[in-house]
Amino acid sequence: MDIFNVLTMIGGLSLFLFGMNLMGQALERRAGSKLRSLLDRMTSNVMMGFLTGLGITAIIQSSSATTVMVVGFVNSGLMTLRQAINVIMGANVGTTVTAWLLSLSGIDGSSLWIRLLKPSSFTPVLALIGIIFYMFSSDTKKKDTGTILLGFATLMFGMETMSGAVSGLKDVPGFVNLFIAFENPVLGMLAGMVLTAIIQSSSASVGILQALAATGAVSYAAAIPIIMGQNIGTCVTAMISSVGTNKNAQRAAVVHLMFNVIGVIVLLSVFCIVRAVFAPAILDEHATMYGIAIAHSVFNILCTAMLLPAGNLLEKLSIRLVPDGKRGAQQVVELDERLLATPSLALSRSRAVASEMAEIAVRALKNSVTAIRALTPELAQSIRDDESLCDHYEDIIGTYLVKLSARRMGEAESEEATELLKSIGDFERISDHAVNILASAEEIDEKKLTFSPSAESELDVLFAAIKRILDLSLDAFERGDTAVAAEVEPLEQVIDTLKEQMRTRHILRMQQGNCSIEAGFVWSDLLTDLERTSDHCSNIAGCVIDAAQHNLNLHETLRAARSEDDCFRRRFKHYAHEYALPVPSAQ
Repeated sequence: MDIFNVLTMIGGLSLFLFGMNLMGQALERRAGSKLRSLLDRMTSNVMMGFLTGLGITAIIQSSSATTVMVVGFVNSGLMTLRQAINVIMGANVGTTVTAWLLSLSGIDGSSLWIRLLKPSSFTPVLALIGIIFYMFSSDTKKKDTGTILLGFATLMFGMETMSGAVSGLKDVPGFVNLFIAFENPVLGMLAGMVLTAIIQSSSASVGILQALAATGAVSYAAAIPIIMGQNIGTCVTAMISSVGTNKNAQRAAVVHLMFNVIGVIVLLSVFCIVRAVFAPAILDEHATMYGIAIAHSVFNILCTAMLLPAGNLLEKLSIRLVPDGKRGAQQVVELDERLLATPSLALSRSRAVASEMAEIAVRALKNSVTAIRALTPELAQSIRDDESLCDHYEDIIGTYLVKLSARRMGEAESEEATELLKSIGDFERISDHAVNILASAEEIDEKKLTFSPSAESELDVLFAAIKRILDLSLDAFERGDTAVAAEVEPLEQVIDTLKEQMRTRHILRMQQGNCSIEAGFVWSDLLTDLERTSDHCSNIAGCVIDAAQHNLNLHETLRAARSEDDCFRRRFKHYAHEYALPVPSAQ
């Protein structure tokens, strides 16, 4: 083996690692909705959590990525430690899928059908389809599919190149002696652990081992301990990701480490006993790509079968190893940046936090309406606290979505991020109007201002309409319901009409001496804040409709809504009747 073989091996290894990374990222983007649905099923049920972890890892081809997601969800308070344990165990089994895909390179035979199964036969076709999708399709999903195919083709080409480059190593005494040394279980385990810790991917390190096995110099006696060590090395990524997280997130990373360490200790001990007592002949045979895939799967399945029932024990042990600090309470991170690596999950979490913000903003506005007639110090403080909380949410969600936008996302995900950015601004403004209305309530209370009975009756109508439009816009935003969203704009138009009618009537009351000029100023401010609140509700509903129609032009959506002859006018007429002002009294 000369320098050119070494360079070819390095090139093949580089292509292999790049292809694996490219395919994994594209799979994450392409499977965004599936990831969300899988995560939605995560419960305290042991088997469901296990299957969730298995499914996610099988989709994205990386147990490390799954574990980092889990750490992020635990840190955000979205998942309990017990749930995380089940998912982590499932991830360890799901990661074995990659080794089986790579084992296709080891297919031998002269039969046409067997030759067709070899990656060297079908990979060029996949690469051709992939490049056509990637270069000539404008559809984001097709581009991602093309990237997946290109990533897989690059991965397999790198594998073939690497295997061909190292084929001559079987005649190099130093290489053969090295793997003879690795037949020492401890040395083999350490070698696998170090290699995986460096490249931070057990799937990649197993692939490298499969390529080396193609030389015929790797025995099962050396391969099995190396595989075990690779499972410990893959824990490095999760341990690094847990730095700076809360205690439960750190415990999730520790559980991942304990799971693999305990599994290795037990099964490596069994391996050593079997080898010493029975000396099975298979251990001295040359390992094949299939054999390594089988060994990798059997090890992870046995570990899971052994430790899955002991999930509660692992949880208690992790709490012992990572005890609560003196502060006691766990600090929950609303939006964990570890989830940015998986845009679909980051968006899902952003929407959940945005929904919390929306509910707080609506609550603040409704409380401010209550304060007009029933002001208390506690209620006033609650409104101000809610407004401050909305400011905080707008800041963190906006910053998070801007960071997310810098990541490569699908078209649908980009549109959702834009919708959220627009909507949180409107919800924050609603909370601002709540404080403005509170200021009017405090002025009324401080100056002992009163409105006439007619004015009070009119306020009742407007307050009811405002509460209705708040509920509609909140419901539409949280559920993404376009039918509900379509109800908002006609009601907003009715509120605009109410505002003008109430302003005109109040001017007449002031002219007649039934209301003071000072109360009139407060009245005008109150109407303005309530009407602008409805405007923001209209914007939110428009964003929901935009998202459903893949159209981010809000003004176009609103114009279309207002021009709808039948639906819009029918809804407008209905709300105009429901929220009609009482007939003016003679006063």
